[in-house]
Amino acid sequence: MQLMHEGSYFTYIVASRSRTLYIGVTGDLLKRVSRHKWREHDGFTERYNCDRLLWFERHGEISKAIAREKQLKGWSRTKKIALIERTNPAWVDLSRDWYDVEPADLKRASDRMEE
Repeated sequence: MQLMHEGSYFTYIVASRSRTLYIGVTGDLLKRVSRHKWREHDGFTERYNCDRLLWFERHGEISKAIAREKQLKGWSRTKKIALIERTNPAWVDLSRDWYDVEPADLKRASDRMEE
C-alpha cells in the first residue's frame, strides 16, 4: 500500500461500534490496525473493541507524530469527533479494504459452520 511507505509515522484514531475512541501512534499503520482488529494486545482497545480506523495523519518524523498524539489526547471528546467527522462523517472504517479477511467476517462464517 503506497501511503504506508517506510519513513512515515502515523497518528491515528480507532473506535468501537459504540464510539469509544482510542488515539495512537505507529510507524506501521497497516500492522497496527491489524493488531487492533485481531485483538493481539491486552489493554484498552481490546477491552473496548476499538477496531475501526476512523482517522489518520502521516508524519515524516516520529517526534511530530508523538506530539500530535499528545495534542489530540488533550482535546475534548467533542473536538476529537469534529476532527473525525470533517473527513469521515459516516464513521466508515478506513481500513475496511486493507485485509483479505476481517475478524468479524471470519467469526460469522465459523459460527455458521458450527450450526
